[in-house]
Amino acid sequence: MAETAGSGARGLRFKSNYAVQRRIEPFYKGGKVQASQDGQLLFCVCGSGVNVVDATSGNLVRTFQQDDQEIITAFDLSPNNEILVTGSRALLLTQWAWREGNATRVWKAVHTAPVASMAFDPTSTLLATGGCDGAVRVWDLERRYGTHHLRGSPGVVHLLAFHPDPEQLLLFSSAMDCTIRVWGLQAGTCLAMLSSHYSTVTSLAFSDDGHTMVSSGRDKICTVWDLKTRTSVKTVPVFESVESVVLLPKGGDPELGVNTPGLHLLTAGDRGVLRIWEVESGSCVYTQKPVAGEGGPGREITHCALVPAAGLIMAVTAEHNILLYDAHNLRLHKQFAGYNEDVLDVRFLGPEDSHIVVATNSPRLKVFELETSDCQILCGHTDIVLALDVFRKGRLFTSCAKDQSVRIWRMNATGKVHCIAHGSGHTHSIGTISCSRLKETFLVTGSQDCTIKLWPLPEPITSKKMTKNPNCDPFPLQAQATQRAHDKDINSVAVSPNDKLLASGSQDRTAKLWSLPDFSLLGVFSGHRRGVWCVQFSPMDQVLATASADGSLKLWGLQDFSCLKTFEGHDASVLRVTFVSRGTQLLSSGSDGLLKLWTIKTNECVRTLDGHEDKVWGLHCNRQDEAVVTGASDARILLWKDVTETEQAEEQARQEEQILKQQELSNLLQEKQYLRALGLAISLDRPHTVLTVIKAILKEVEGPKKLEEKVLKLRKDQKEALLRFLVTWNTNSRHCHEAQAVLGVLLQHESPEELLTYEGIQASLEALLPYTERHFQRIGRTLQAAMFLDFLWQTMKLPETSAIPTL
Repeated sequence: MAETAGSGARGLRFKSNYAVQRRIEPFYKGGKVQASQDGQLLFCVCGSGVNVVDATSGNLVRTFQQDDQEIITAFDLSPNNEILVTGSRALLLTQWAWREGNATRVWKAVHTAPVASMAFDPTSTLLATGGCDGAVRVWDLERRYGTHHLRGSPGVVHLLAFHPDPEQLLLFSSAMDCTIRVWGLQAGTCLAMLSSHYSTVTSLAFSDDGHTMVSSGRDKICTVWDLKTRTSVKTVPVFESVESVVLLPKGGDPELGVNTPGLHLLTAGDRGVLRIWEVESGSCVYTQKPVAGEGGPGREITHCALVPAAGLIMAVTAEHNILLYDAHNLRLHKQFAGYNEDVLDVRFLGPEDSHIVVATNSPRLKVFELETSDCQILCGHTDIVLALDVFRKGRLFTSCAKDQSVRIWRMNATGKVHCIAHGSGHTHSIGTISCSRLKETFLVTGSQDCTIKLWPLPEPITSKKMTKNPNCDPFPLQAQATQRAHDKDINSVAVSPNDKLLASGSQDRTAKLWSLPDFSLLGVFSGHRRGVWCVQFSPMDQVLATASADGSLKLWGLQDFSCLKTFEGHDASVLRVTFVSRGTQLLSSGSDGLLKLWTIKTNECVRTLDGHEDKVWGLHCNRQDEAVVTGASDARILLWKDVTETEQAEEQARQEEQILKQQELSNLLQEKQYLRALGLAISLDRPHTVLTVIKAILKEVEGPKKLEEKVLKLRKDQKEALLRFLVTWNTNSRHCHEAQAVLGVLLQHESPEELLTYEGIQASLEALLPYTERHFQRIGRTLQAAMFLDFLWQTMKLPETSAIPTL
C-alpha cells in the first residue's frame, strides 16, 4: 500500500515541460542512395542536402549542404570512402572531407546545364560528371583540373561508370539515345557505341575479371557484353522494366538457386521483388517471396546495389523506403522509411511502448521500432488510412481508412505485425476509431456518412491459438449496432474508461454522449462555434474534453452536460487533446503546429511547445504518462519526454549551489579576501554583490591601489563581465565613482588593441560615454561652486569687534 500511495503522489505532480527526445524526420526524398563500403552508413539525397544515416540505428549522422542552397542533382562517394562530391542546380561542384564535415573545394562544373550523374574511377582520383547538356567531363581531383571534355551524347547523360581495371582508362556512359558509349581516356575519343536496348539504359555491372559487362534497361531485357570484342553475347529477357542489375559474386549459393559456376544476375524493377537469373540458360532461378507489405503500387524498386563487405543487398523503392536484404538468402534484414508524407495519426505500440504505428497520407501503415528505427510497412487498406487506436495491452491495434473498412492488427513477441481481422459496412470514409478500454472486446467507428458503428471482436482473435498462428486468414468483422449520430462528418469518437459510454464529436459543432452498447443518446454538448475535432474522457473524473476549430478547448460535466471550463490560447484550430497527470492537466495540439500544456485547476497554459511547422494531427501519451509522440503534416514524428522532474532537480541543485556560494562569498568578505570574493561574485552573475566588493576594497587604506591590483589579476572573461556591470553602475550617480574607478584601471593598463578584443566593447563604450560626460559636467559645476565659496571666504572681511564696556 505504501508503494502504491507513493506512486500516486508522483503521478499527481503537475507537469511543467516536455523536451524532444527523438525525431523521425524525412532524410530521403528521391534520387540516388549509396552505401559506404562497409555498409555502416547510407548517403541519401534530400532536397538541397545529402544526408548521412547510420544503417544500424537509423539516426541522422550528418547533413552536407552547399553554400548556394540549391537542390542537389547528383553526388558520388569515392571507392576509398574518403571523398564526397556533390553537384547542385547552380552548376557548382563541391568536394567534401565528409568525415570532418567540411568542404575542401568548390568549383564550377563548366556544364551549361545541371550535372545529372557522377562516377569515381577505382583509384578515387578521377571523377566523371555527366550533364543535362549532353557533355561528359572528367576531373583530376588530386591535381585539381579538368582532363577531358567528351562530346557526342544526345540529351541528358544519366549513367556513368568507369571500368574496374584502372589501367584501361575506360569510361562508359549512356544518354537518351539508349546506346552505351565507350570512351578511351588516353585518346579522349569514343571507342565504341554499344547498341542493344530500345529504351533507357538504367544500370551497368562488371564482372570481377573486367571482361564482361551487363546492362539493364526499361525495355525489359538485360544484355551481356564481351568487353574484349565489345559485342553483345547474350540477351536475357526479364519481363519487367529493370532499374538495377547486379552481377553476383562467383561461388554457388544453393539457397538462391545458384548451383552452376556461370554468371548469375540479380535484377530489380517495377515488380518490387528481387530475382536471380542464370545467364547461360536465360532462366530465372530464384524469385524473392514478397513479405507483408511488399509489392503493389509504390513498391517498385528504383535502385539496387550489392554491399559485399556487409553481406547485404540494398534496395530503394518508389515510396522512398530503403530495404537491406541478406545477400545469402534475400531475407529482409532492416527497412528504413525515408519520407513519411503527411502524418495523420500516431500511436505507441507494444506492452513496453517500444514501437510506434504511424498513419501517413498512404494506404500503408508504418511501424517503427524506436530503438533501431527499423520500419515495417503494413499493407491491407486500399485507400488512405485516417485514424488509429490501440487496445489496453498494447499488442492489438486498429485502423480505419477512406476505403470504408476497418482492420485489426496484432504485434507478436518478436515485433512482427499481421492483420488478423477486417470489416466494412460504412458507406463513406471512416475518419475516427476507438477501442474498448477495460478488455479487448469491441471497437467503435465514426464515418463521414454521419453514423457510428459498434464492432464486437470475434472470440478467436483474443484466444491463445490465434497468438500461436498469426499467419491465418483475417477474421471478418460484423457491426453489431449502427446509429446516425450527427448531421455532418464525425471527426472523433472516444470510449469511456469503464466501456459504458461513448462520446462523439462532429463538424456540426456539437459533441454527444451515448450509452454502450445500445447507442442510446444521453445528452448533447453545445457551445463550440465551429466543428469539434476531438473528444476525450478524463481518466479520473466524470468530465469530457473537447477540441474545436474555433481555437478553444472545453471541459464538460457528464452529469448535467454543462460547460465547466474553457481554455483559449491557440491561434488556430485545436485538432487533438488528451489528459495527462492523472486527469489534472490537458495537452493539446493545433493546426498552428504548437502543443500547449494546460493546468485544469487554474485554467493556465503552463507551456507552449514548438516542434512542428504544420498541423499536428497525431498526439498520444504512453502508459507511464512520461512520454508523448506527435505527428504532423510536416512529415515529422517527434517523441517528447516529460522533463519536469529533471528540471526541478536541476533547479534545486542550482539553488543549493547558489546558497553555498553566497555563504562562501560572505565568508570571503568577512576575511577580506577580496580577489576571490570578486571572482566568485562575477561567476554568480550578481552585479550588486560585485559592487559591494568594490566598495569594500575602496574603503580600505590605499583602496584605489588595491582595487587596481585585484582587477588586473582577473581573467579576461571576468574583466568582460565587470565591464558589462559597470555600464549599469555608471547610469546611477550613487555608484558612478566605483564604475569610473574600475574603468580607469582598465583604460590605464589595457592596450587599445586588447580592449577591442573584449566582447561587446563597442556597445559598452557607447553606453558609457553619455553618462560619463554627464557626471563630469556635474562634477565641474560642483567644483565651480566650491571655488566660488572659497573666493567669498577669502575676500570677506569681518569688522573688528569693539571692546565691551564694563558696567
